[in-house]
Amino acid sequence: MRKLSTKLSLLVICLAVINTSQAQLSVTGQVGGLKFLGDVGKKGNANFFSDMRLGYNLGVEYRIGKVLGIGLDGMYGKLAGTDNDKTSHANFQSQIMGGGINLFAFFDRLGEKEKDVSIYAQAGFGYLMFDPYGDLRNGNGTVYNYWSDGSIRNLSESAANDPISSTLKRDYTYETKLKDSLANYARNTFYIPLGIGAKFNIGFRTSLRIGATYNLCMSDYIDNVKSGGNDSWVAANVGLNVHFGKRPKDAYSNVDFKSVDNSDIDGDGVKDLNDKCLGTPKGVKVDGNGCPDDKDGDGIYDYMDKELATKKGSVVDANGVTIDQDAMARRQLEWDSLSTERSEGFNNAPSLTYLKTVEAKAKENIAKAGAVKIPADFQAADYNKDGYISAAEITQTIDGFFEGESSFTVEKINKLIDFFFEQ
Repeated sequence: MRKLSTKLSLLVICLAVINTSQAQLSVTGQVGGLKFLGDVGKKGNANFFSDMRLGYNLGVEYRIGKVLGIGLDGMYGKLAGTDNDKTSHANFQSQIMGGGINLFAFFDRLGEKEKDVSIYAQAGFGYLMFDPYGDLRNGNGTVYNYWSDGSIRNLSESAANDPISSTLKRDYTYETKLKDSLANYARNTFYIPLGIGAKFNIGFRTSLRIGATYNLCMSDYIDNVKSGGNDSWVAANVGLNVHFGKRPKDAYSNVDFKSVDNSDIDGDGVKDLNDKCLGTPKGVKVDGNGCPDDKDGDGIYDYMDKELATKKGSVVDANGVTIDQDAMARRQLEWDSLSTERSEGFNNAPSLTYLKTVEAKAKENIAKAGAVKIPADFQAADYNKDGYISAAEITQTIDGFFEGESSFTVEKINKLIDFFFEQ
């Protein structure tokens, strides 16, 4: 028995040392009450918990994914039972030692966030050693004789022994090794543990475990009595589970946040987090906000402004050139026509085919009047850098927005589509 205990202890220690580099490894230590369920203890036991004994458990676990886990454990404790009725005064206590393998189902990581309180279930297979002893004599070696009046005496019950017998008090010292006169049974067996419990995260990579396990033995001799089905016991445990090794990776473990913080996509010297004008062309001077100069304040950056000294308050076109009233009226008519066309063609039935149709018309206009320069805010959408926003690039920009890979907002995409129709 001692050899097996030593081997189990070494196995637990070796697994803990070898695997501490693994993210999902943990060690659990538990203590609890063991209640025997067998032949002895069924008759006249007034207090169900009077035969409960302490048990100890030490195990290692390894999580496999979100739900499953596998573990090895070693256990030590005692099982006991006592009958207290007129037909039986049997009693026993057995030291037990063993261990086995368990499969766990955890439910703490179901969902987006790990739960602070969750349940778990387990089932396994183990090996058990036992050795039942009985409390049949007192400290002086006198055999207990149970009389019908409920007393314990030094002599067997009879009228002749009544006046000369002495009353004894049971000392609950299990001094006599119990044996079956008809069979020399093995004092070891296998058992199947089935359990359920609750897990409470308490911080510092530690959780509190509270659970109960029903253990079904493959032997009916735990109490030295063979009668009916096999013996079993219930264990109610409380303990701590501590994780070792590296922390499990989360959804952002591979993100280089330092690189993100220092990124500068347009290379203007202003970090993207602070850049209010992403997509500035290379070589264009910018201010502290990453925006090019606009000295006349007409809303068109100087590097693309064809009229750098526009009067304050003047209305300008996309090239920064002042628009007179007649030109504004013509442009309004064009816009109204364009808006009607967009409403009928794009907003009511948006499709890449329709965008292609608009693109073809725009290319005809470009062939006649020349291309309109792309504003700085929209240049990031010109993926092939050909100076023209195509239908495919509109689609790519929208896809990038939904995939979180674009700096464009909904408002900016709407403005981009407006520009697409104006090209």
